[in-house]
Amino acid sequence: MNYQFINSLSKTTVCISLLLQLQLLCGGATPRIPSFQKGFTQLFGGNTNLLRSDDDNTVHLHLNQYTGAGFRSLNMYKYGLFSARIKLPSKYTAGVVVAFYTSNGDVFEKTHDELDFEFLGNIKGKPWRFQTNLYGNGSTNRGREERYTLWFDPSKAYHRYTILWTSSKIIFYIDEVPIREILRSPEMGSDFPSKPMALYATIWDASTWATNGGKYKVNYKFAPFVTEMTDLSLHGCISNPIQDLSSESCTQMDKQLETIRYNNITRKQKTAMKRFREKYMYYSYCYDTLRYPIPPPECVIDPVLRQRFKETGRPDFGRRHHRQSRKGSHVLSSQMYDIEDED
Repeated sequence: MNYQFINSLSKTTVCISLLLQLQLLCGGATPRIPSFQKGFTQLFGGNTNLLRSDDDNTVHLHLNQYTGAGFRSLNMYKYGLFSARIKLPSKYTAGVVVAFYTSNGDVFEKTHDELDFEFLGNIKGKPWRFQTNLYGNGSTNRGREERYTLWFDPSKAYHRYTILWTSSKIIFYIDEVPIREILRSPEMGSDFPSKPMALYATIWDASTWATNGGKYKVNYKFAPFVTEMTDLSLHGCISNPIQDLSSESCTQMDKQLETIRYNNITRKQKTAMKRFREKYMYYSYCYDTLRYPIPPPECVIDPVLRQRFKETGRPDFGRRHHRQSRKGSHVLSSQMYDIEDED
């Protein structure tokens, strides 16, 4: 495939997109689909654990008893839209973690920024769970984790996971559903990610903590564990993390990101996000009174969620709800999934 840089904003502004249906306008042109080789570089895993498709648009990451696998973008970006369609391993996946995230930890070891999707495997018959998190300026002692379940089986088909990062907000998406929005505020101060980051994807053994606090380990009888990623998308301002820290060269890209449809949540999407968070979020740092007796200052406490959560931040599902009819469920849009009621 041909690889095309579209660079009409500034010398450091580039739009590399693998997803035509995002319908992003970048310099007035439609970006082409680049190859994996042109946009990314392998971190670990060798030729056996990171396998690329013939068209170089899909990557299979394997975890076996010897190693996992991972890759990162060739460039770092100050603000951007980062996205991929991902299919997770199936069957017994306890202890397995698949991560899709942005970070600059290799450059700013003590003051790094990070935005995470982390998918946590489970024992056979139990669903995958996942968490989102952010760190800014090395604020690892102030983790802002939220954990959730899903309204679909992520091992059966590809689903799109998206991170939008601008100077004013961060939004995590699954398919067309925004699941978490973080607005920059004076209360967060320097904890809001602000330095250039690269995009990463990994699969690895997290037996010590990932499943019930390490109770269930990776069972390599079920190896290899394979996650598939396709249609990877990078849309942002390429930035040198050392030279451009005080530069204003990414201002135009930031303004462009503020205008795209992924940055402007519709009323229907707000309803979908509220419903997702009420039904599928089972941990939030804002409601963890054991960890934070006084909620962090940026937290906006929802009284409905406050009533549902125990002191640990986990919801109290002691009182079960009867299944409502599908007719009464909220339809997110013609292209979105219905978020169904629990059993």
